Amino acid sequence: MLDATTDPTGQILTLTNPDGRHRFHAMWLRDNAWDADTRAPGNGQRLIALRDIPADTHITGISVTGAQIDVTFGPEDKTIAFDADWLLQHAYDRPAPVAKGWVSAGIEPWDARLINTVPVGNFAEMAQNKHALRDWLALVNRYGFGKLENGPVEDGALFKVVDLFGYVRETNYGRKFEVRTEVNPTNLAFTGLGLQAHTDNPYRDPVPSVQVLYCLESSAAGGENMVVDGFACAQRLRDENPDYFTALSSFCARFEYAGEDGVCLTSRRPMIELAPDGELVAVRFNNRSLAAITDVPFDQMQTYYAAYRRLGEIIDDPAMEVTFRLEPGEAFVVDNTRVLHARKAYSGTGTRWLQGCYSDKDGLRSTYAAMCRADSLEAAE
Repeated sequence: MLDATTDPTGQILTLTNPDGRHRFHAMWLRDNAWDADTRAPGNGQRLIALRDIPADTHITGISVTGAQIDVTFGPEDKTIAFDADWLLQHAYDRPAPVAKGWVSAGIEPWDARLINTVPVGNFAEMAQNKHALRDWLALVNRYGFGKLENGPVEDGALFKVVDLFGYVRETNYGRKFEVRTEVNPTNLAFTGLGLQAHTDNPYRDPVPSVQVLYCLESSAAGGENMVVDGFACAQRLRDENPDYFTALSSFCARFEYAGEDGVCLTSRRPMIELAPDGELVAVRFNNRSLAAITDVPFDQMQTYYAAYRRLGEIIDDPAMEVTFRLEPGEAFVVDNTRVLHARKAYSGTGTRWLQGCYSDKDGLRSTYAAMCRADSLEAAE
């Protein structure tokens, strides 16, 4: 049973159902109204600004009919219908998070035990079946990465992967970049050396939030790809040593890339980035691109470097890594703000050729959310 009441001042609406009590401020309700005068029916965008809502807005009447709550607001004398389920989904009357470094319910931190359930999608199937694509995108959102199999073995095939969910983000490397052995390379990625797990391009602002690596040739021994959940590593650091976590999340590191003529990319961001309420937002870790750190106070620098070292040790711990090999026609997609990637060393015999490109997480999330919304509307019909 649903019950709705207001306080004597009309400033707070209280909804009570079997799950508990939820309070909403009158101004919040009025600002989030979905009537045709407040929101455009087609796209849901607001038609009015907050300045158009009276500052003394208050609730003058309430009625409940099933799952619909009609709220009358003064001084406008305007009655607006609210869906109870929508209100409960957007309820904000809850305790504030206490522990810094929390993640939302849709994100699942992981370690090496994920090896038996690596998110894998069939490219050919997903290109034809929207439900298969939706299910794979759900896993990428949850775990921060996903592998693709059964793709075409052709130059530029990685663009077809990006087309499934978004758009290519072009950089100074072009729309795509090649990853294979070179003589006197300008980037360590083009050698047969193993690489420490890292996030790409931390020197960009904003950083590319999705990376795609697509395999075209792979006959060299070794060279397995590896992914590490930066969120899980950050939480492990927090649990081991809260002072270390505080150091890496409170002060900015500096990152730089100037490996080409006419290019000098720099950024200033924390290695562990938190939202104001303590939510874990991003991890940036790339020893090759770390510039001199100058934003840490003198009396905190020793602790900062100890924290940086320990985070690196956690990232290097085999208990945190998931390793797999890419064969021609296979690829993996990573959330570059969360999941670190690397590769094992490979031999000088045979060939190894991957192509990489960047995209952005907003496109991937939008595609997934739109699919879920379409499924919900279809189920309601």
